[in-house]
Amino acid sequence: MEAESLGLVREALMMSLVLSAPILSAGLLVGLVISLLQAVTQVQEQTLAFVPKIVAMIVVAILLLGWMGSQLSEFAVRMFGG
Repeated sequence: MEAESLGLVREALMMSLVLSAPILSAGLLVGLVISLLQAVTQVQEQTLAFVPKIVAMIVVAILLLGWMGSQLSEFAVRMFGG
């Protein structure tokens, strides 16, 4: 029983990593590009780095919403034995 519970927790954590990875990767990539542009132009404005990252992460989340929903529904079916 304990091993099965640990397996379910591990699977839930892996699912959260898989679902969040594309959104976090988009934020990381946009942040890297903005940081390079700030270093080249020597413009050190904090909001310049923050706003594009948030916009990119929201766009990626909207684009992947269908895939994320299907992954979550498949996971729920596996968890609740349907």
